[in-house]
Amino acid sequence: MSVLIESLDHEGRGVAHDAGKAIFVDGALPGERVTYKIYRNKPSFAFAHLDQLLRESFTRVTPRCRHYGVCGGCSLQHMDEAAQVAAKQRILEDNLWHIGRVKPDQLLSPIHGPTWGYRYRARMSVRLVVKKGGVLVGFHERKSSFIADMHHCEILPPRIARLIDPLRALIGRLSQPDRLPQIEIALGDDVDVLVLRVLETLTPADEDQLRAFADAYAIQWWLQTKGPDTVVPFYPLNSPALCYRLPEFDIEMPFKPTEFTQVNPFVNRILVRRAMALLDPQPGERIGDLFCGLGNFTLPIARRGAAAVGFEGSPALVARATANSAHNGLSQRAEFKVQNLFEVSEQDIAAWGHFDKLLIDPPRDGAAEVVKALSGELPTRIVYISCNPATLARDANMLVHVKGYRLASAGIANMFPHTAHVESIALFER
Repeated sequence: MSVLIESLDHEGRGVAHDAGKAIFVDGALPGERVTYKIYRNKPSFAFAHLDQLLRESFTRVTPRCRHYGVCGGCSLQHMDEAAQVAAKQRILEDNLWHIGRVKPDQLLSPIHGPTWGYRYRARMSVRLVVKKGGVLVGFHERKSSFIADMHHCEILPPRIARLIDPLRALIGRLSQPDRLPQIEIALGDDVDVLVLRVLETLTPADEDQLRAFADAYAIQWWLQTKGPDTVVPFYPLNSPALCYRLPEFDIEMPFKPTEFTQVNPFVNRILVRRAMALLDPQPGERIGDLFCGLGNFTLPIARRGAAAVGFEGSPALVARATANSAHNGLSQRAEFKVQNLFEVSEQDIAAWGHFDKLLIDPPRDGAAEVVKALSGELPTRIVYISCNPATLARDANMLVHVKGYRLASAGIANMFPHTAHVESIALFER
């Protein structure tokens, strides 16, 4: 029995209906007619593999990566890049309406950037698999804990993607290749860092091999023995500092390789620009930046002349943001405070003092407690950056239908091309 694919879900699967049941079909695109084979069946829905493609969508393209379909890093390489963006915009609109019961007054044009070689942060697993001939370095296979047997990656910058095979060979030569489970990639504007997770002490010969690799491929090694706070530079020690820049705001942002930064620096620059345009910071205003991280939005707010206060639950990130503020000469206009924003109350927010405007940039769980706790003299404008359209829609419902805001505009930022991840930005006004 064939079905017509109606839309994409938040994981990039085609959505169809058959006998009253929703069918989520891996690899199918809207407008296609397919047959399917169910691999997980529930009373009201089922997950299925695409069996036969009976009518192909005009948006279907040949995937660029030869590992696509096995590697779980991408889910939409079989879809035209422009169609991916349009599909994500529809996902945002659908979530806002069906979950939040809100519609934006204006749809913002999508934010674009490079669609290949964009990923400046990644975590690659390392595993010794004798049956596959030695060490594997790569992402997990789709829906599996196995490591994909990959030799290249199209979403990593080419200079890093070409290191996969040399890294496989290097780890295989070290004394305990089965005790080095992970390599984290953190690329800055001036240096490329690889963080090697080390469960056993390296031998002097191991260290020599790491140094030779760094010299040959112009990278800097950091080592991590336990948690993120154990990460230290190893070689070379005279490398430039790891940082990224926001040239439009004359800001340089140092960071440690395990601290959160956006994976796509190209889109991040445009996203910061749009956020500042929507927020419109002015001298004399006091603006709060919630879930501020290391100050990605806080410092541009301060650079525009407003007094910026960043709130973040991690003391380490607050310390980093405070240092970054001083590094950029903004300590007089930007301050940072430790605050658990998932348990915030009306009393907590009242204690912060009045804010003319807010910027909110939460993780996937959203900012439900913050939105519920807003009371008193509310900010006139809220810019909400979201990495999950469902929680954005939930919080939009509260802001519009309870707190009295209107959703002035919303749109997507294609932060993760070739994946189903939807990053978005919304403006709420009173």
